[in-house]
Amino acid sequence: MRFLQFVSIVLLLNSCTPAVYKKLQRAEGDGACIRQFRPHIERALYQASVDVAGNHLSGILLIKRMPDSSSRIVFTNEAGFTFFDFEFSGSRGFVVHSIISKMDKEAVRKTLRKDFELLLMNVADTPAAAAVFRKEDTCYYAYNTGSDVYYYITDVRCSQLIRMERGNTRKKVVEATRGPLKDGVPESMNIRHTNFNFVIDLKRIYDHAEE
Repeated sequence: MRFLQFVSIVLLLNSCTPAVYKKLQRAEGDGACIRQFRPHIERALYQASVDVAGNHLSGILLIKRMPDSSSRIVFTNEAGFTFFDFEFSGSRGFVVHSIISKMDKEAVRKTLRKDFELLLMNVADTPAAAAVFRKEDTCYYAYNTGSDVYYYITDVRCSQLIRMERGNTRKKVVEATRGPLKDGVPESMNIRHTNFNFVIDLKRIYDHAEE
């Protein structure tokens, strides 16, 4: 029931979000510069905390690059019970290998897919170039994917990734930040939906395979 309420809240609040991108001004710039910030993860473990619509889940999240160049994202609790197992594949797209029943709703699956696409910067590898916008002392690199726009915000020199956002040409739906990259792997990642209670917090942990 709570997840059905969650879906209704998403649809309602998305319809009345303020137009936060209205003041963006088109600017000159090299959209390819954003690719320098894309993570390159062969294998990484994170202590994960997920809060969604009054439900709290915690455990270990594994991100692993597979031999066929696809990426798997597996979230389990400390006892090894799998909350979800996702795959991002260049040939097969997004594949849900498993997901617990109370999260197995189309809106939840779609939201999680877009959240991880934003964090892992998958759109930065698409052939389409980013549109560049300026707002005060920041640059917005915008990738259009259907009705969504993925924004990567940097300083004016494109030397620092400040934050990541997802929305459309008017309103912001998601805001994400991350810690520094260590050998191409973010030390932490956080994603927060602006219109309802949905937060993902990831802090990197190390095991013997990564030492």
